[in-house]
Amino acid sequence: MEKNAGRRCREIGCGPAGARYIEGMSSYHLFETVIGWAGIAWGEQGLIGAHLPERNPGIARKSFARRYPEAAEAAPTPEMADVVERIRALMRGEKADLSEAPLDIARVPEFNAKVYEITRKIPAGETLTYGQIAVQLGDRLLARDVGAALGKNPWPIVVPCHRVTAAGGKLGGFSARGGANTKLKLLEIEGAAAAAQAKLPGKVEPPRQPRLL
Repeated sequence: MEKNAGRRCREIGCGPAGARYIEGMSSYHLFETVIGWAGIAWGEQGLIGAHLPERNPGIARKSFARRYPEAAEAAPTPEMADVVERIRALMRGEKADLSEAPLDIARVPEFNAKVYEITRKIPAGETLTYGQIAVQLGDRLLARDVGAALGKNPWPIVVPCHRVTAAGGKLGGFSARGGANTKLKLLEIEGAAAAAQAKLPGKVEPPRQPRLL
C-alpha cells in the first residue's frame, strides 16, 4: 500500500526534482498581533516565508536570519502591508482571506505546491482532513504525503496548515513549536468546530497554557 502511494507520489511530482527554486534578493518584516510578534519574508516573486506569532520578536528575527541569511529587515511594500493587516485580522478572530496572497511557489516541489494551493483555499473556521486533500489530488493513499508536505510549509497562516486535521476528529500533527497545542489555539481563534471536538472525551486534551511560536 505504501509502495503504491510512493509511486503515485512520484508520478505527480512529490520529490525534490519538482522544485524550481530561484535565488534572489529578499526582505523580511516583523509585526505585532494580538497574540505576539509575527513575521513575513518576501522576494521579487512574492512571499518566501512566514513566522507564527512569538512573545519575543527576537525569536522570529533569528529564525529569518537562519532561514534567509540574504534577507534584510525592511518596511513592507504596499502588497506585503496588505498581507500583514490580513494576518493581524485573523489573529483577532476575523475571517480575513489570504488565499490570494502572492507566494513564490517556485521554491517548493511541485507536489507540495499542489497541497498548498488546496490548503490555502480552506476558509477560516473550517477544516479539511489529510485524506480529503489526498482525494482532491486524485489518490486517497497520498494522505501521508500530504502531511509530510504540510510539515514543510514555509508560509504558516498564509497557507493555513493548521486547518488540516486527521480523520476521526483528531487534530493531527503540527510542526511548529508547541505542536498540537499551537494548532488548537489557532483553530480556537478562528472558531473552528474541530477545536471544540478536540476537547471532547477521548479526543485531544485541551492545552493547559497554549504557547505560540
